[in-house]
Amino acid sequence: MHGEPVIRVIVAGCGGRMGSEVCRLIAEQPDMELGGGVEAAGHKAQGSKLGTGTVVADLGAVVSKADVVADFASAAATVANCRTCAAAGKPFITGVTGLSPEQTKELRDYAARIPVVHAPNFSVGVSVLCRLVAEAAKQLGPGYDVEVIETHHRMKKDAPSGTAVRLVEVIKRNTNRTQLRYGRQGVVGEKPKDEIGVSSIRTGSVVGEHTVVFGGAGERLELTHKAESRAAFATGVVAAIRFAHGRKPGFYTIDDVLASPR
Repeated sequence: MHGEPVIRVIVAGCGGRMGSEVCRLIAEQPDMELGGGVEAAGHKAQGSKLGTGTVVADLGAVVSKADVVADFASAAATVANCRTCAAAGKPFITGVTGLSPEQTKELRDYAARIPVVHAPNFSVGVSVLCRLVAEAAKQLGPGYDVEVIETHHRMKKDAPSGTAVRLVEVIKRNTNRTQLRYGRQGVVGEKPKDEIGVSSIRTGSVVGEHTVVFGGAGERLELTHKAESRAAFATGVVAAIRFAHGRKPGFYTIDDVLASPR
């Protein structure tokens, strides 16, 4: 990078599926340095070398060494990690899903002090999917039924996925639909016109698939995104790290990252 300083990144949740992929990709970037990681006490990675640092249990012990913290821990740990970053004045990005409204509000509160990038899915393709869904919803109108179907690996803890929640919000904004139904069982009757159906499938090792189905008289439009590896998400994380570094405080999304000159 012609002698320019690199961005030193510490990854919380570095031993998980997504965290380990993010670590791998950061290590490949000429303008970044993987400065270590954070994992829960007792995790097998504790004390092991990671980049130029080691894996520790407490972000507070190493946050001063970071230029940006990338978080892929649990929902409860994410809020605590963001609090630590806010106290230290360090940019914070997270892809953790399953946050409660109260937890999301906490992240927004900390964003008054530091840049916070929160994205339930860092995939560029998913961002495009959301735009296509918004356009389809507007064009097709209330005469078309809408269903959101998401599939993930059997180890995923939250349902529906954060991306499915995001898609539902896109549909709600563009159709004025307000009623949600999560799965169906028994004699549920005719589907109401303002209902959005949401189905979650957990099976095998599926990285992530999301489909939005618009059904009308005599036709059906399906918009689908399939993640074939976690590299699809990690690439967006790297872009978010560059975006957050040196950014003014604020609460940002993946759309903000993608709209920024790269």
